Amino acid sequence: MTTSPALSELTGDYVLDPAHTRIGFVARHAMVTKVRGAFHEFEGTAHLDGADPSRSSGQVVIKTESIDTGVEQRDQHLRTNDFLDAPNYPDITFRTTSVEPRSDTEYRVTGDLTIKDTTRPISIDFEYTGTAVDPFGNRRVGLEGSVTISRKEYGVTWNAALEGGGVLVGDKVVLEFDISAIKQD
Repeated sequence: MTTSPALSELTGDYVLDPAHTRIGFVARHAMVTKVRGAFHEFEGTAHLDGADPSRSSGQVVIKTESIDTGVEQRDQHLRTNDFLDAPNYPDITFRTTSVEPRSDTEYRVTGDLTIKDTTRPISIDFEYTGTAVDPFGNRRVGLEGSVTISRKEYGVTWNAALEGGGVLVGDKVVLEFDISAIKQD
């Protein structure tokens, strides 16, 4: 059952629950459809400050090798130097630099996203989706957010021209975050 505690009750340190968190992406393919995928191996921590959300912070480390679009041949290609170069850059990282409350349930989280050897600032708009105590007595907090990035800005530039014009892989990639984090005692 979802409860609505005061934000001050949420103050504390959290870890992402990988079994109930999704870090995904959407990219345009052949200019006509979208390919969806996710990363299945990641770790993340956060400190939430309910009294002063701007003092909250977090970080996520994603294993590039864990990319999964449901098509093994495509996933293998995405792991090569044409895209993520997983052997040389095993991690994608995000570290917050600021948290700005936008409303009672919306927050803009700004931080440094590193893909391959490029670090750039991004801002992700998150919605606080609630909190609950699970059957094991864990306090959980939920957040959902997304951001659109340019893969070319991170050195991910491989592409192929299409016969009728255009390219095989779109530049814009939507990163999606559906987070369930567990409060640590």
